[in-house]
Amino acid sequence: MIEINHLTKDYGDHRGIFDLTLNIKKGEVYGFLGPNGAGKSTTMRHIMGFSKADDGNITINSLDSWQDKEKIKEFTGYLAGEIALPNDMNGLQYLKLISKMRKMKSFDYADELLEYFKINPNTNIKKMSKGMKQKIAIVATFMHDPDVILLDEPTSGLDPLMQERFIDLVEKEKQKGKTIFMSSHIFEEVSKVCDRVGIVKEGNLIKELNMDALRNNEEKTYIAKFKNDEDLKRMAESYPNSIIGSEKELFITIIDEDINGLITDLSTCNLIYLKEKEKSLEEYFMKFYEGDGDD
Repeated sequence: MIEINHLTKDYGDHRGIFDLTLNIKKGEVYGFLGPNGAGKSTTMRHIMGFSKADDGNITINSLDSWQDKEKIKEFTGYLAGEIALPNDMNGLQYLKLISKMRKMKSFDYADELLEYFKINPNTNIKKMSKGMKQKIAIVATFMHDPDVILLDEPTSGLDPLMQERFIDLVEKEKQKGKTIFMSSHIFEEVSKVCDRVGIVKEGNLIKELNMDALRNNEEKTYIAKFKNDEDLKRMAESYPNSIIGSEKELFITIIDEDINGLITDLSTCNLIYLKEKEKSLEEYFMKFYEGDGDD
């Protein structure tokens, strides 16, 4: 659905995006991770046809993002990282204006989303909080039921409850077969909804992850808490790569095929508990981004 081929936009001083190639399938939720200035927003602006690339090209549903940008906007929803809404309108007036510009035949889904996010649309935009403005922008992004949705830091300014509601909305849109490209600083929401994740650093794509593969990684870490120091010390010596934590805890990392041996060894110990420590996307990202990542 989205093809980015060797895209380059050089703003100088190592700012921009460089030789970026991505392919996002129809119905896929793709997460785009990186710190501020890594090139996430620049990539999205090029997908929308707001900027012209120095080199390379982008197609959305076989349409060129620069030459066919007006056609692309008809079936695409875009939530910018920095939203700017008109202060001389209330929320409903703004959404009605966008609806008219898009020639929407029905406002029903917009009404449904306003209720879903608990928005009073008659409030003047100038008096709205950052979170309320963000929710108005989210409604504007989704209300015309687009096939392709671009989300740049979509939960910025939302409280935890509304963040959860947003994640549920993305899940529902995913079930409808929508193609979603999402950048975020919140690893938990990316982990919950994304099928694949791309890590970008200084404008370069440095790694792509299949989230199912990460969740089902054959290397697992287990946390064992012991009743006495003797067992803790003995197991730490048996597993030299393990890490001793606080309160008689030991972090043991093994591959799946070694689990029987670990259970046998632990059966000789007095344990308080044994549990698996899930490998989070954030841990992987930090390890990889700091230059210590591998396959």
